[in-house]
Amino acid sequence: MSVANTRASALALGLLLALAAASGAALAQSKPSLAAAARAAPPPATQAATQAANALEAVGPGDMVRVTVFRNPDLTTEARVTDQGTIFFPLIGEVPVAGLTPQQASKRIADRLASGKFVVSPEVQLSIATVNSRQVSVLGNVAKPGRYPIDSVNRRVSDFVAAAGGMAAAGADTVTVVQVRNGQETKTDVDLAQMFRNGNLAANLELAPGDTIYVHRAPMIYVYGEVNKAGAYRLEPHMTVMQAIALGGGINTRGTERGVKIHRREGNGVNKIDARLTDEIRVDDVIYVKESIF
Repeated sequence: MSVANTRASALALGLLLALAAASGAALAQSKPSLAAAARAAPPPATQAATQAANALEAVGPGDMVRVTVFRNPDLTTEARVTDQGTIFFPLIGEVPVAGLTPQQASKRIADRLASGKFVVSPEVQLSIATVNSRQVSVLGNVAKPGRYPIDSVNRRVSDFVAAAGGMAAAGADTVTVVQVRNGQETKTDVDLAQMFRNGNLAANLELAPGDTIYVHRAPMIYVYGEVNKAGAYRLEPHMTVMQAIALGGGINTRGTERGVKIHRREGNGVNKIDARLTDEIRVDDVIYVKESIF
């Protein structure tokens, strides 16, 4: 092989090695960038969860908010968010805050105070005093019927029943949830007791602003006559005459278990049935204990 050919081959080999080295360096540089980008961008599921959490904390029309500026007590403001989603703040006027979290709204006010050179390095805190924009109504047989705000703590049916003080004495285990989605109203019955007994929380619906929970009246039975505490009592599944009398404090000294009758509404009338203590009773039955004739 001639000297010229040898030199040409060496030059070509050198060029190939240089290109390979440059490609390797570029790939090495791109790998950290790709990894950094992957770390910077949260997965879609995390983004959705963050957005949902922010929506539960966001300021909305009708909310009452309180704004304070550190070392500027004269700027303390309490205001109602207008239907347009704004509040009026001293020095800077109308500020859109609807849809923002309290932290985001605080930053927006601080930025405007700083850009207008009204306050140097302002430290602003906005808090929601009263939530009116996202509420669920809890009605019926609960301890404290009313409207309760949706937030990161209260989101599901059981949360709102608990916020309303739980079931009243006459409250049923089954509640009806009324929801409106895309203009369509749906009603769903949720048996809370069965849900927790079975450990199946799928029925513990997540609620949205404007939803309503209605707690029904529990099925009742009535115990009268010669018992210690006559009155109306909640009917439990498979309750017997003996259990009903026990709720009524038991038979007093004038009564007798041989004189127990069930007054049961059937059709258009009331049927009087001689009862044994082991008989199972029904909704709205009246257990009457007669006086002993001996």
